[in-house]
Amino acid sequence: MSAGEESTLSAYRRREQSTTIAPLEEQPRAHTEAAGDGTRRELLTLNFGPHHPATHGVLRLLVTLEGEVVRDIKPIIGYVHTGIEKTAEDKSYWKVIPVVERMDYLAYYFNAMAFCSAVETLAEVEVPRRAQYLRVIHLELNRIASHLIWLGTSALDLGAVSIFLYCLRERERILDLFEMSSGQRMHTRYFQVGGVIEDIPPGFARKLRDFLKDMPKRADEYGAILNANEIVLQRLRGTGPLDADTLLALGVTGPLLRAAGNPWDLRKAEPYSSYEDFQFKIPVGTVGDNYDRFACRMAEMYESVKIIEQALDGLPGGPHITEDRKFALPPRHELATSMEALIHHFKLVTEGFRVPPGEVYYPIESPRGELGCYVRSDGSSKPARVHMRDPSFVNLQALSHMAQGGYIADMIATVAMLDPILGGIDR
Repeated sequence: MSAGEESTLSAYRRREQSTTIAPLEEQPRAHTEAAGDGTRRELLTLNFGPHHPATHGVLRLLVTLEGEVVRDIKPIIGYVHTGIEKTAEDKSYWKVIPVVERMDYLAYYFNAMAFCSAVETLAEVEVPRRAQYLRVIHLELNRIASHLIWLGTSALDLGAVSIFLYCLRERERILDLFEMSSGQRMHTRYFQVGGVIEDIPPGFARKLRDFLKDMPKRADEYGAILNANEIVLQRLRGTGPLDADTLLALGVTGPLLRAAGNPWDLRKAEPYSSYEDFQFKIPVGTVGDNYDRFACRMAEMYESVKIIEQALDGLPGGPHITEDRKFALPPRHELATSMEALIHHFKLVTEGFRVPPGEVYYPIESPRGELGCYVRSDGSSKPARVHMRDPSFVNLQALSHMAQGGYIADMIATVAMLDPILGGIDR
């Protein structure tokens, strides 16, 4: 070996020794382990993700494979942690609402509903009947919008590209309605402690009825397209099954639990915000596989349309927010003529209102299951503690149970049918 060759080899070895190597369990690696029959099997550990932190849904899965069969999955989360719960403790109750809306960014009305209802329970604020109906209308519209994004993105994962564009088309109509009622298309801050910020404007009901007339037809089209696609059916039927007892043991709720045959739905089991006034069915499955999860969410969109129609038909008169001025802004028209109203408006927005000491947990039925808000008050204008039970965080525990023993392609479909929202998981 020449001196030049030796020098080059030495430099390469020095560079190799100085290179930082990631921990072994984080790298693709092959290893063997003993099988039950005395033989040894070769396993491969792969990373799925993480994605760029600027993207939505940064989920990393550490997957152990035997060939194409999934033997183990470890979800690794925290890439989009934003400290929302701690931030809420440093803001007045008034200012917490837009913060919590940004957890599950597809179900912002539900985040606000859980928090506002918890505060209303502590403060013993009575929400007017009209405000309760308006909340139900917006919650169910938000449920449909969330399911549309789930359906469109899941169809992309399964290879049905056009469904995504169709779902966005219907979702845009819902966001147009949100813009009419609140001025914002997402993260609207429409819900307020004691009711809603504004009554629905002229033309809202007519535009909403037009959407309610068209939405079932569109859902029929989506179902017809996907149920006629043999590839989609083979990737959903019989894949990722999990029984109701296991799901309950893991704390799983929502469409995942109902797909396994358990009809638990907080809108029926523990009605809130006047849900007891409406007639609707709870779709349930029989097998608990990915197809049942798909079918349950599809059926829920039809039921949401029925609920909205009933709420719109029976919309009561009266105020859209509590008349207790300790918690509600004065009417806007008074600000130009009343100094007292102007001062009250200023103090309520800047300092907030005080909530009696105590603690409460308030659960509601979000598109992904039980979304609960725990609030503890120390009597000040800021919550001493805010904690959210996000269903995506709890439901993610079931992924390994659903995917183990199935093919890696089935794991992709299972993640899609799980419908996890990482903004709610990491918070």
